[in-house]
Amino acid sequence: MSGFGSVACRHFRPKTVRKPALLCVLLWVACWFLVNISIFIHKNIFAEYCTDQKSKGILGRLCLGYQQGLLTGDLCKDLCVTQTMVYKRCLYYDKGKKVIQADWNGQPIILKSKLEDFLSYDSLFLLDEQESRSIPEIDILVFTALEIKHSLGLEVKNVTAPQLWTKHLKDRRGSFSRAELASMWSLLQQEEYVFFQLLQDLSKHVLKMIGSCGHFYAVEYLTAGHAWHHNLFSLEELSPYSWHGSSSKALWQATNSIALSFLDLARHFENDFSHPLHLCDIKPENFAIRADLTVVAIDVDMAFFEPKMRDILEQNCTNDEDCSFFDCFSHCNLKTQRCRAERSNNNLQVICDKIFRPLFSPQLSEHRVRHPLQSQVYRAVKRCAELSKHGNVDKRTTGDTFSELYNLLKAGQREQ
Repeated sequence: MSGFGSVACRHFRPKTVRKPALLCVLLWVACWFLVNISIFIHKNIFAEYCTDQKSKGILGRLCLGYQQGLLTGDLCKDLCVTQTMVYKRCLYYDKGKKVIQADWNGQPIILKSKLEDFLSYDSLFLLDEQESRSIPEIDILVFTALEIKHSLGLEVKNVTAPQLWTKHLKDRRGSFSRAELASMWSLLQQEEYVFFQLLQDLSKHVLKMIGSCGHFYAVEYLTAGHAWHHNLFSLEELSPYSWHGSSSKALWQATNSIALSFLDLARHFENDFSHPLHLCDIKPENFAIRADLTVVAIDVDMAFFEPKMRDILEQNCTNDEDCSFFDCFSHCNLKTQRCRAERSNNNLQVICDKIFRPLFSPQLSEHRVRHPLQSQVYRAVKRCAELSKHGNVDKRTTGDTFSELYNLLKAGQREQ
């Protein structure tokens, strides 16, 4: 028995040793995995998180640059000296892009910049080449036009270029200082700034520019829409109107007014500029409404005029799926294996799909508006949203669809 016992012990001993060893290995792997996950989360989430401390630090460095004479702008004094502009909260921060809410003389505004630090932008090499003398205005206009072409894909005449300068710079007499030119150059490298500034006097459907300080520019404060909100846009936050406890008829008419403004935006962007303007990221969060229920595009990072849109779409492909650029679609030419430069859908169709479908959906909660015309409007919206399923959307079909929706919405507004 003793011999058998010793043999048995030798047979089973390795198993009793392996079990805790295996547990140790598994525990070590689990710890390693958790540590790396924590590092990943810290670097990719918390490092990009909006914090008051980080945001105030960015604005502090902006004011330090102003005090050192490196940058300037018509809002720098308010932010850095008189403090009539004060930080309120961070709204968005991702890969350097900063969106901050501030109070300016008691009014809420938004400060935006594509990059958080002034020195992160490319410098204007003319400043280094011509330190000893002022830069001719014609050179400034030429470089401005070239930067606009690079940003938006547009050929811009010299007479248009001064529109991109802030009021403070545009009204200035005499030569521009290094701080003024460096600040303006940092702004011109931000496509959204160029877009908003260029369309200030041409469209009511873009944010109003207020001013700038260094690489930060200020725009009007509007509450963005939300897909989860029962009306997409919060009417309760509008002033001077008060929608709390409003009748279903009043809410229906407000919904119609918002939809009509979207139709006006679609028509306006298609026809009223030198080139059609394509919106490739249409969702409630990228729009807001003013107190008069005018729809405003507040995020145009994915907005492109026709020349740049054609360059984006015309890529190599093997099927139509390769020719989709967010909400902008094209078709693949299988012979050349290149996407067609022409967009196959349009802004109106995507607005119908992404905005009007949920806005007029018959599957409504108890908080939503019901109206006799709602089903008819929704059927028209559904046809509009599915236009490109039958090929490219031609202008005649778009025009007929636009008229149908417009007439239905107007009829809903006229009903007492």
